[in-house]
Amino acid sequence: MSEASASYRVGIDIGGTFTDFALLKRGEVVLHKNLSTPQDRSLGVMEGLGALAAREGLALDAFLGRCEAIVHGTTIADNTLIEMNGALTGLITTEGFRDEIEYRRGFKEDIWDVRLEAPLQITPRRRRLTVPERVLSDGSIHKPLDEDAVRHACRQLGKQHVESLAVSLLFAFLNPAHERRVRAIAREELPGVAISLSHEVLPRGPEYDRTSTTVVNAYVAPRVTAYLERLVSRLKQGGYAKQLMVMQASGGVMTVEYIEGSPIRVLASGPAGGVIGSAHVGRAKGCPDLLCVDMGGTSYDMSLVSGGSAPAEAGWNMHHRYLIGVPMVKVETLGAGGGSIARVNKGALEVGPRSAGSEPGPIAYGRGGTEPTVTDALVMLGILSTGEGFAGGSFRLKREGLDEAFARIAGEMGKPATREGAEAAAFDCWRVVNANMSQGVRRTTAGKGIDPRELVMLAYGGNGPAFAAIQAEELGISRVLVPRASPTFSALGTLVADPAIDEERSYIARSDALDLDRMRALWTQLIERAEKFFGDAGFGRDRVHADYQLNMRYPGQNFALTFDIATRAPLGELSFLDADFSARVLELFNARHRAEYNHIREHELPEVTGVRLASRVETPSPEVASGFTAARRTPLPHTRRRANLGRGFAEIPIHRGADCAPGDAIAGPAIIEESFTTIVVYPGWTALVDDAGDYELVKR
Repeated sequence: MSEASASYRVGIDIGGTFTDFALLKRGEVVLHKNLSTPQDRSLGVMEGLGALAAREGLALDAFLGRCEAIVHGTTIADNTLIEMNGALTGLITTEGFRDEIEYRRGFKEDIWDVRLEAPLQITPRRRRLTVPERVLSDGSIHKPLDEDAVRHACRQLGKQHVESLAVSLLFAFLNPAHERRVRAIAREELPGVAISLSHEVLPRGPEYDRTSTTVVNAYVAPRVTAYLERLVSRLKQGGYAKQLMVMQASGGVMTVEYIEGSPIRVLASGPAGGVIGSAHVGRAKGCPDLLCVDMGGTSYDMSLVSGGSAPAEAGWNMHHRYLIGVPMVKVETLGAGGGSIARVNKGALEVGPRSAGSEPGPIAYGRGGTEPTVTDALVMLGILSTGEGFAGGSFRLKREGLDEAFARIAGEMGKPATREGAEAAAFDCWRVVNANMSQGVRRTTAGKGIDPRELVMLAYGGNGPAFAAIQAEELGISRVLVPRASPTFSALGTLVADPAIDEERSYIARSDALDLDRMRALWTQLIERAEKFFGDAGFGRDRVHADYQLNMRYPGQNFALTFDIATRAPLGELSFLDADFSARVLELFNARHRAEYNHIREHELPEVTGVRLASRVETPSPEVASGFTAARRTPLPHTRRRANLGRGFAEIPIHRGADCAPGDAIAGPAIIEESFTTIVVYPGWTALVDDAGDYELVKR
């Protein structure tokens, strides 16, 4: 292919501070960052695409015309929940179930904290209305829908100026007739109001899970949908003729049309992209078991990759204190990023979760920020430079105002408000945020019964490599991978992810009394949906392969386990539903239960709770090289800088990432400055550059 006819694939991830881009062109990956634009995040996306076009020597329309795919991960749904600025939402539910959403299954994040307040109600009681109707657990109608009551409820919600409506009726996932009729009436009574039906958002039980997911979907849907519509419009005007693909929380990508049917699927999609990218790199580097840590400008995300994969889990997924029942790649999040604000509370230093974001940002950005942040502390400690371009040269960090800000922190902590006191306060900020992150990792691994010493850490995000080695040392990890593309790893992950649809349908039956015709009908529904949306995206049925799965549990268990019945099967292949199906299902469930809990209940018969179809289309991914075949050499530093890497201030060698080549070995203490990140090689560690130009930090 000639340079003139080169085609591109672009991955995009919007964070709280930066919007990241990964451009794939004939195997070459080009990284770019620019500040996010909170007032309209689509503007930041278009600015970044314009910068990439200019780099290629093209006008924006010519560049977009050559893009084979643009894949987008976004935190807009997460930010809506964090900032609690979603749509004014109402709920219509079955008579007698008005307060179920508030009971939360009796769940409380910290059962020992008697002062812990319940999360802010998306639908306070005055906006939760009920209607007489009843569908039974077999799908039969026990009490017809009272349509006059529906109209009255809609008018009451209209007087409260609701902007979005959640509808969750009992057992609607088995018979959705009443929910569909409520929607028809609501469209007449509440024109222009967004409507979310529980049987479309989460077509399964339990009731609280379905209602919670539907309410959150209704709350974020108008913002997510409006944003995607603006972005699609801007891309079309700019010259992009293909469909925008959107990252899902499940780790797959799909079209905007599919996402608009259930916008909740984009919740945590940005972090999911990073995990998928990590699994891809880990497999290529021979490290199938990873602890993935992503420290960006606003948050610190932790996840685990086992056996080279990070499967999506559906069920008890708590995000921002709300239960989300759709399949999600497991990511634990802390409010610890470069923009996390340091403050003194009753004499003790706290860092985060409040963040300065991109506007005004840290003090060092010179954009009007006045509160000291982690980024400011790194500048004070000499870890980040004020002499070179920051974030790919887009601007320079400034030292002005930092001494005063940290001197103020020092004074509030009872320390001298001097230059030395300010530097000590900055170091305390470094210690506190590092301890917060390390403790978060311990909670995550301990909760899964995993010893972190058996894992390889993969660090990414703009700030992850600055803390990775010292965290690894505290956790007993001796090997850290830092891909050169780590600063925009979530954006790169969107290019690795396959187009995928992961859905389920509820079906409850004892494992020795399965209705194979009923199960065949449910899987057929899922197959038809997958075929439609993949077809709309331009993928023929022959390119789609599917994993057929079951959800099962023992009677009385709160949560079901998911396991495969048939893997990588053609879409529509249901020959596994044969006479031996029930016996095979029992054997597979027992094996899955033993692997998860180390025991089985031999005298209890499990029950099926649902069927699931995870379908995907394999697409080309960026290739990742590995190995160390180049001759080992010790490069000379570019310069030296006074910095504190945990053992007091000293003159530290500074290396430029652009000068590093395969075979280089840089012994700590040292700092490596890449275009979009800073890699700190702490004392006792060595950074090795492999054949791909990626870094591996090893404990000496």
